[in-house]
Amino acid sequence: MKLSAGILAYHKHPDIEVFLVHPGGPFFEKKDHGVWSIPKGEYIDEDPFEIAIKEFMEETGNILSKTMPFIALTEVRLKSGKKISAWAVECDFEINFIQSNSFELEWPPKSGKTKLFPEVDKAGWFTLEQGRLKLNPAQTDFVDQLEAILKSRF
Repeated sequence: MKLSAGILAYHKHPDIEVFLVHPGGPFFEKKDHGVWSIPKGEYIDEDPFEIAIKEFMEETGNILSKTMPFIALTEVRLKSGKKISAWAVECDFEINFIQSNSFELEWPPKSGKTKLFPEVDKAGWFTLEQGRLKLNPAQTDFVDQLEAILKSRF
């Protein structure tokens, strides 16, 4: 079973907004609703929190301090069976600062040519309602958890 860990960044301007990333590459280029994600990455025998912090930086170019007040969220399971652990954290940064790692893919298929694609081709801040539309359906639970936690605090 595959394991993944990520960060659900949020801010209040004035409403709560969550920060999501859109996967790069030709398979997602014309897709919008249901394909966005929290910045995350796979791991095997590593600390999921450490992976979440590292992957956030690699996919967005933004650095989070481990001393920030992170909120542990309950893991979710994708249809594929992959389990995702996540932490929420309040932070703010410029969207235009996004800088992602890249991956190589044979493109077009069976052409023998490889092309570089960014892991993340765009990112943005979305209201909770918009975030639920954009996110992979299994990951909407992270938004629901965050909303419930923040409502319980105020």
